[in-house]
Amino acid sequence: MKIKIGKHTVGDGYPVFIIAEIGINHNGDLDIAKKLIKAASDAGCNAVKLQKRTIEIVYTPEELAKPRENPFGPTNGDLKRGLEFSFEAYSEIDKYCKKLDIIWFASPWDEPSVDFLESFDVPCHKIAAACLTDADLLEKVKATGKPVLLSTGMSTQVEIDKAVNLLDNNNLILFHCVSLYPAPPEKVNLREMHTLMERYNVPVGYSGHEHDTILSAAAVAMGACSVERHFTLSRDMWGSDHKASIEPKEMEEMILNIHLVEQAMGNPEIRRLPEEVPIMEKLRRVNNI
Repeated sequence: MKIKIGKHTVGDGYPVFIIAEIGINHNGDLDIAKKLIKAASDAGCNAVKLQKRTIEIVYTPEELAKPRENPFGPTNGDLKRGLEFSFEAYSEIDKYCKKLDIIWFASPWDEPSVDFLESFDVPCHKIAAACLTDADLLEKVKATGKPVLLSTGMSTQVEIDKAVNLLDNNNLILFHCVSLYPAPPEKVNLREMHTLMERYNVPVGYSGHEHDTILSAAAVAMGACSVERHFTLSRDMWGSDHKASIEPKEMEEMILNIHLVEQAMGNPEIRRLPEEVPIMEKLRRVNNI
């Protein structure tokens, strides 16, 4: 099965679709967002992804009122509001991505955010693992007719079954994900990707939060059609997601390794390569089977 996202075709037999998850690593600063987009483009990513929330819907008044010292003020609400970009800021992001010829989209965390993103005609929508059980949000995203990228972190098989049943299997990519930040290798469990492929018969990607880039290349070797990684300019920056992100040089390294894996995958046919014949004639002593 294949899914069209903008100019890219995603699925078995097609180049791996690589997403830099900017999320909230822009720290509410449009200039930092642009630097991240440029770094992702320079590294060879196909897309960048952000997160969009309507703060008063996603968080309770009690949660917003909690004390939390941050650059925007003394409460959690100050932080959450400070990290949200305006329509004007997203318009700048839209123009900048078009200039660099890189796709952008986002994870909407509520229904009004879907309408907000649709005003920019994004090519797809990503459902965060935390939103997998939000039936109303899933229905809203499905109604757009756009491809849906669904992360399965922190979810049971029953929950994933229900989410997949709500969505359109012909327009869906599942992303194996472990919601630990960062995720230790022994918890990543890449074999779950094969379970997702066999059970739901949809393309499967990998959304990783580990520090290294080796597991992302391993995921591609196991059949991942897309790789999403949290992306930062530096893990030393302030903010909750930077520590579980990779930096530009690491993204470049990861993409190089993914391309090497793609080249090495080949096909399942067992055959003797023409280039092997001279070696065979030189080294094989007996050939009487």
